[in-house]
Amino acid sequence: MVANQSTAVSEETVPREQPEWRRLRPSSDRLRSLLGLLSPLALLLLWEAGVHLGFVDYRFFPAPTSILMETWDMLLSGELVRDMGWSLSRIFVGFFGGGFLGLIVGLSMGLFRPVRLLLRPIVSAIYPIPKLALYPLILLVFGISETAMYFTIGLGTFFMVLINTQAGVLNLDKIYLDVAKNYGASRKDYYLKIALPGALPLIFTGIELGMGMALLLIVAAEMVGADAGIGQNIWTARDTFQIEKMFVSFFLIALLGYLFAELLAAIERRIVPWKRQEG
Repeated sequence: MVANQSTAVSEETVPREQPEWRRLRPSSDRLRSLLGLLSPLALLLLWEAGVHLGFVDYRFFPAPTSILMETWDMLLSGELVRDMGWSLSRIFVGFFGGGFLGLIVGLSMGLFRPVRLLLRPIVSAIYPIPKLALYPLILLVFGISETAMYFTIGLGTFFMVLINTQAGVLNLDKIYLDVAKNYGASRKDYYLKIALPGALPLIFTGIELGMGMALLLIVAAEMVGADAGIGQNIWTARDTFQIEKMFVSFFLIALLGYLFAELLAAIERRIVPWKRQEG
């Protein structure tokens, strides 16, 4: 009995060895972050050197230091903050409107076969049409207005979220739906307790793709129908051959895309922790 007690005490007091992937994850995360910073820095250094050595035409590809100086001037003048504020407001209105509607329709199509059979032909027909090709029609309907830009961004986001949400629900094991049916789950339970949690990994994929589409569409929409914004700044810089100012907008769009992707990844790690562990 004494031997058993000592064995039990030793098993309780000696900490269990953590799995290898848990011990190595912090260092691997830091390594990935470091590599993610080194690659763009190396590209910028090569670009800078290429301009100074004459391998890169500075008239069309100005040195990164010149672009940085232009960024500082635009920041001091308030032009950069103004343009970014207008673009972000349009992105968020269109993104959240289209994303929310795409989520609801995607869940409905994944859960209920009649809804899927009814809407799938429409989705399959409209989705391949480039959303920028529809922009002239949108301008005819809404005029040159903020609503036209909201609708364009929302349309692109809608399909990205819808398709991925539907795929996530259809990939659920049928046993979950059968158990819910046997326990008399309400329609609300089907949406909030079964389909939504089960499809979250693919829903986040759709949200990330939708945000990328929103950034793409806002630039094109603002070139035609806006007095201020990142896209309008690119178009004006092109007309006046202010190439540094044009590249400031390019880098700003790239930075927004990176920040949005990192923000969504952080939210996903909190809401869907098992996906991080499996990866």
